[in-house]
Amino acid sequence: MKVPRILKTWEAALVFLLAGIILAFGTVNDSFLNLDNLLYSSSDFAHIMLAALPLTLVIITGGIDISIASVMGLAAVVLGVTWQAGANIFVAMGIALLVGVVAGAFNGLLVANTDVNPLVITLGTLFLYSGIARGIAGSLGASGYEGISGLPRNFTRLAHGSVGPVPYPLIIIVVLVGLYSFLLHGTRFGRSLYLIGVNAEAARFSGVPVKRVIVLAYTLSGLGSALAGAMLTAYFTSARSDLGSEALLPTITAVVLGGTDILGGSGTILGTFLATLALGYLKQGLLAVGVTSDVSQVVIGSLLIVVVAVKLLTADLSRRQLNRRALQAREGMKGGGVST
Repeated sequence: MKVPRILKTWEAALVFLLAGIILAFGTVNDSFLNLDNLLYSSSDFAHIMLAALPLTLVIITGGIDISIASVMGLAAVVLGVTWQAGANIFVAMGIALLVGVVAGAFNGLLVANTDVNPLVITLGTLFLYSGIARGIAGSLGASGYEGISGLPRNFTRLAHGSVGPVPYPLIIIVVLVGLYSFLLHGTRFGRSLYLIGVNAEAARFSGVPVKRVIVLAYTLSGLGSALAGAMLTAYFTSARSDLGSEALLPTITAVVLGGTDILGGSGTILGTFLATLALGYLKQGLLAVGVTSDVSQVVIGSLLIVVVAVKLLTADLSRRQLNRRALQAREGMKGGGVST
């Protein structure tokens, strides 16, 4: 009996993993089997999804952006300070998103126009943006971690409101999953991302505007991180420079667990979305059974290592299988030639 092709995909495996996590923790805590609770609790890790979806585009190119955590904090502080200065809260949010766009574009310009590894570049901008965020907060006469509170209710409802049982953050994320999926699979820009990830030089000789595509990918990553920072601000009803400081590891893990090759060239938005749900509910389940947040970080880090190892092993086995088939086909052709 042939297994349907769709069941052989990485996304199908993630669906089974997600269901297994929910069922496993559901035997310990009945709330894990309540759909309303599951939907509501997705708001706890919505910022991870908002940052992970566009980060997928960056990693598909073979790059990386580890400045996402500091962009979240920078956007949050800019939002709070701008609102405190008298701007409408949604105008302040727009300015914060613009700051994320500028930060992402700056990363992209450095990556596209230098031979420095993206990891090194975004490590530098991680500290740069974090320093700017703390400096802005400090200019108000407060420490970098002191929050700006008293935000309007119509803004905080972005994180706490819902349409029926479905929270606003999840609605926004589902819309973004559709938009990013179309961008990745239905446009020339998306095809260019894959080509650059496989071989940037070959893509350049094929007429792909490599630098422009890379800058746009990092710009979208900066925008997603800023949106995540705004969502965190609404969630905690406070704008602080340290918002998102613990988001880096879960975000990268979600992208890699979602099937995106850390070396570039492959990946899907749907896979990242499903992986983020699995990681989010895994962390919540661990906390529900008494595992501390520090230990859950160790579990997530270990999961990242295991996933990378499994994907490398799978790729190696597939390559060997293809080589074996090619060798058998060549021998078959030789044998046919002799008998003739």
